[in-house]
Amino acid sequence: MPDVAFVALGSNLGDRHAYLSRARAALATLPGTRVIGESTIEETAPLGPTDQPAYLNQMVALETELSPRTLLTHLLEIEQSQGRRRDVRWGPRTLDLDIVNYRDTIVNDPDLQVPHRELPNRDFWQRELAELSSAQRAPSPSAQDDDNL
Repeated sequence: MPDVAFVALGSNLGDRHAYLSRARAALATLPGTRVIGESTIEETAPLGPTDQPAYLNQMVALETELSPRTLLTHLLEIEQSQGRRRDVRWGPRTLDLDIVNYRDTIVNDPDLQVPHRELPNRDFWQRELAELSSAQRAPSPSAQDDDNL
């Protein structure tokens, strides 16, 4: 049975919009997965070392049959395909993909924590999650039209 995963996308090197776009396209091709929502893209100051460019951030909601561990493996492959290098913790990057939350799943492994341990510290993630949650609860325009008949 599919679950809903919320994945944060971030980029602060090169053509940031293009990296986010390619990440969304790659996420849409994952097995047993479809994109069901995208938050607004927003620019934020870097976390950690501040001598780096600002980030573009976005969150997507995925309906997925993948486990958190399998999804993480795919996210790391997508990052690597887009030139992601892991030289400096919280350093600049072409693409960063994080599992922020799974609607019905909790994971507490040393290398994977869901909900993400930084969620309480990242206001932009909280805004993006709220935006996606609000959009998923809103009735579709066709459903509203049916109610008015």
